[in-house]
Amino acid sequence: MSNFNMEKDWKSPVIKIGMITLLMASVLSFLPVLYLYFVHGIIPSVSLMLKSWGMIALLFGAFYIVEPVSYYAVLGLAGTYMSFLSGNISNLRLPCAAMALDVTNTEPGTKEAEVVSTLGIAGSIITNLIGITLAAFIGTALIRIFPPIIANAFRAYTVPAIFGAVFGQFAIKYPKLAVVGFIIPVGLRLFTPLPAWALIVASVFGTITIAKLLFNSSAKNPKIAV
Repeated sequence: MSNFNMEKDWKSPVIKIGMITLLMASVLSFLPVLYLYFVHGIIPSVSLMLKSWGMIALLFGAFYIVEPVSYYAVLGLAGTYMSFLSGNISNLRLPCAAMALDVTNTEPGTKEAEVVSTLGIAGSIITNLIGITLAAFIGTALIRIFPPIIANAFRAYTVPAIFGAVFGQFAIKYPKLAVVGFIIPVGLRLFTPLPAWALIVASVFGTITIAKLLFNSSAKNPKIAV
């Protein structure tokens, strides 16, 4: 990819298309609301809308910053736009992008990683679309058939299992960072009264800071492995 102009051939068109598609999705998200208002005359009061928005912002506001920053190294630029448009980032897009980088032995944050992760995420979106269509007809019926203990296990442990697999995948490559990434959130959870959103922010940026220090030390002294 030595002749690949990253700025001209990749970043500029990706940003242009990504902004257009995300803005379109944001505008189209209001169509059900407009339908209820213009057809049925249903509209909540301004105070209720602000109250509802405030509750959502308090619950998920931290993720507006944390997720794009923490996932960017794996998702890449195009992958970030695609993932935030299609959803299921932590439990599907991120693992698929990470696996694509792993099987191709591609270093995260490189030009090659941008292309590889984008292809992995594109494949996951197509597969996910087919899977969701089937699950809409089959999955719900199967969950109802399963005994409650199995159905509850699917609901409670699927996402943690995926995160654990991704963590293990990267822990093999970067054992020191794995220890740091494990100790910081566990320590903060056990010994501080931080709320969940603050714990996430501190864990993500704390790990990033220590990772930067370790990589700088490794660059100066190759014997220091990350």
